[in-house]
Amino acid sequence: MEKNKDLCLSSYDYELPPSLIAQDPVNPRDHSRLLVVHSTKDHDHRFFYDLPNLLKPGDLLVINNTKVIPARLYGQKLDSLSTSLSQSTPPHLSFTQGGGVEVLLLEQQTHNRWLALVKPGKRLKPGVKIVFNRVGIGANASDYLTATVIDYDLPTGGRVIEFHLPPNETLMGWLSTIGQIPLPPYITQSQATSDQYQTVYASQPGAVAAPTAGLHFTPELLKRLDRAGITKAEITLHVGVGTFRPVEVEDVTEHVMHAEWIEVLPAVVAQIKHTKAQGGRIIAVGTTVVRSLEAAYDPIHGEISPFCGKTDLFIYPGYPWQVVDGLITNFHLPKSSLLMLVSSLIGRQRLLDLYQEAILHEYRFYSFGDAMLILPSASIQSQIAQ
Repeated sequence: MEKNKDLCLSSYDYELPPSLIAQDPVNPRDHSRLLVVHSTKDHDHRFFYDLPNLLKPGDLLVINNTKVIPARLYGQKLDSLSTSLSQSTPPHLSFTQGGGVEVLLLEQQTHNRWLALVKPGKRLKPGVKIVFNRVGIGANASDYLTATVIDYDLPTGGRVIEFHLPPNETLMGWLSTIGQIPLPPYITQSQATSDQYQTVYASQPGAVAAPTAGLHFTPELLKRLDRAGITKAEITLHVGVGTFRPVEVEDVTEHVMHAEWIEVLPAVVAQIKHTKAQGGRIIAVGTTVVRSLEAAYDPIHGEISPFCGKTDLFIYPGYPWQVVDGLITNFHLPKSSLLMLVSSLIGRQRLLDLYQEAILHEYRFYSFGDAMLILPSASIQSQIAQ
């Protein structure tokens, strides 16, 4: 029997000219282009600021309010560490350098203990200590932060790292002075500021990558949507390795998503139920919102329920969408789990054809790129219902 192409990794490949990988965001944000998918056959080309005219009064936009933290750190591996204490002078740090270290925090596991990707990985074995400095090597003890590699993490190839904080200080406070906002590796020549890699409604720190579909909104556009009778609700999914980890198996059903923390509050569930009861539509802003809302669906009771915890939900063609009706999304990398998620909504070949249309019209791709609006009338399930 011939293998279902929708379940083959190689079926999600496409060629993208490097010149179409956006290095900087459009300014103003809502002037990015918008490929609007109306049905299984019809689409047109608009701008993101047209959104209030493309949705309907009574629709509910669900956004992800996560905030990107300064998760990329640069430090030094310690071969030895000592502090000198004196009653008359501040303590000082002295150590033997063991070489530069790069740490990318992925997710918090317990208090001050994080899963992280590290470079160079071979030299950072369990037990190794790392120092991060505010003002440079040889500073006062109050100006350095140390961490210990606790363990390997085989699924990600990363490390579990524990930070040793001075009394009455928080890691988030330290990250604001020693960390950098991590941009994706395909953004190599960006002039963007850290604020441009945050949504205008970001409020809950914890992500290591932005929910990029939300980067197109401006405060003015949100006000216009509100005046048009289009309401909004907020969920939280702290974007981590689960979102951007590559699929490495040809049979996509064998791929295991790394679990990510989400929160769907009771008030949001009430908004969704009210919207549906009134005939409105649920429009997810980004794939992270899709995963959050669909993970919160309770199949036993046949409805969405409040949820707080981790999800490893992997959505690919054949998945029965239960909560979300339409989707705003950016253009995703070839062979990515995000491409599979969007394919499950409108069909793989339909999506790949739209990507070729976007390439032909020189849309900008990936995190700082343009967007696509998939209206409910374009979904596979909508067509089946008709």
